[in-house]
Amino acid sequence: MMKNKNIIVGITGGIAAYKAAILVRLLIKEGASVRVLMTPFAKHFINPLTLSTLSKNPVFIEFYNPVNGDWNSHVNLGLWADAMVVAPATANTIGKAANGIADNLLLTTYLSAKCPVFWAPAMDLDMYCHPAVVANIEQIKRFGNYIIDAESGELASGLEGKGRMAEPENIINFIKNKFSKKKLFLNKKILITGGPTQEKIDPVRYIGNRSTGKMAYAIAETAAEQGAEVILISGKVNIETQNNNIKTIPVCTAKEMFFEAKKYFETCDLAVFAAAVADYTPEIVYSSKIKKKEKQLLIKLKPTHDIAEELGKIKKKNQITIGFALETDNEIENAKKKIIKKNFDIIVLNSLKDKGAGLEHDTNKITIIDRNNNIEKFELKSKKKVSEDIINKISLILKNKK
Repeated sequence: MMKNKNIIVGITGGIAAYKAAILVRLLIKEGASVRVLMTPFAKHFINPLTLSTLSKNPVFIEFYNPVNGDWNSHVNLGLWADAMVVAPATANTIGKAANGIADNLLLTTYLSAKCPVFWAPAMDLDMYCHPAVVANIEQIKRFGNYIIDAESGELASGLEGKGRMAEPENIINFIKNKFSKKKLFLNKKILITGGPTQEKIDPVRYIGNRSTGKMAYAIAETAAEQGAEVILISGKVNIETQNNNIKTIPVCTAKEMFFEAKKYFETCDLAVFAAAVADYTPEIVYSSKIKKKEKQLLIKLKPTHDIAEELGKIKKKNQITIGFALETDNEIENAKKKIIKKNFDIIVLNSLKDKGAGLEHDTNKITIIDRNNNIEKFELKSKKKVSEDIINKISLILKNKK
């Protein structure tokens, strides 16, 4: 898996830099070609000669090499690499990377790299938990980078907690796992609807629901990780996507969501209808705020477009559609009816009777039903894990359609 791969090991100025020597040695043992980049401060923690000896290559620190007069091109280094791993990654370097600051060779190479980039943070536990560091880590994840989470244990400060750089063996396994994974949805285009719709009553008020969009966004991230080009049509939520393969189209009303979904549906291979779309919208939208009165206020509602049903009517044979059902009564029977009515391949059923499942939770408990009435029940899991179950199920349908 690592044989003949070109790997850049970036080393920043932290006490965990000594572990980088072990990491380089293990990469060489795996058959990789390794080039080491160090920040100027990193050489105070580990001697470049050690790393040069282990990697069998010169160590790059400065832009200009005064010994032979060579210019160390960050562009060429970025193009050369099949992967870049920054270990240890200090709070300082992570912060600079998150904000596009390029004041050393390691950072300019990172900004030029076309390959997967892995970060192994290492710092004291208070730093690791600081909101600024957390935000910077989330930012580089949004760039499509991978974070090899810090481990817990005794830290250089004498404190005990999370912040230790992952052990070199664990870093190797993490990278190998990414290289070995076959992308399930490579060259596939997936349309996903997510979040709530808001049906306007007046400039201030609307009819809405409690959907957070967490399930749809988790599916979008998992699909993108598996190589898919994702079109995410989303109602208003407090979530940002992390993968560059996801194109988010914000909408507000059911009508807007229908328009955007119809526009992209024809060219997609798969469609996942996970949004909580309002069934009704006011017949009249007031241009001014409605004033409170003594008498009752009656708002007449009309049906909205049933997005999944409408698009199910124009679904092509080679397309796969997945629906969601949130039920409170006769869950299985109602979900089965939706499969036929909306021309789904499978439907993902949530029940509000299951504790920790459905709206406003970070967890979910689902049942997947297919067109042949096969029923598969899953335990309560994080929505990320649930998204993986759904994606794996879709991949099986893809295989059977070939």
